[in-house]
Amino acid sequence: MAIEVHLEEVLKQRGMTSKELCAKVGITEANLSILRTGKAKGIRFGTINKICYYLQCDVGDILKFNGVLEDEEDA
Repeated sequence: MAIEVHLEEVLKQRGMTSKELCAKVGITEANLSILRTGKAKGIRFGTINKICYYLQCDVGDILKFNGVLEDEEDA
């Protein structure tokens, strides 16, 4: 995936568990796990907003573009 997810690192830096973040954001642990592993195909802006709010971070802290153009067919 051309977008890399660095949520695990930010969670560790903030001393928060995935379970705590799920409770605050209102998503399931399964959905957060899919996001953390980079297997998610999409995420709602509202969810990103809540994650960034509770982790006190910027979107760029958790989502990074690796410089490669990836077409839907390549995925």
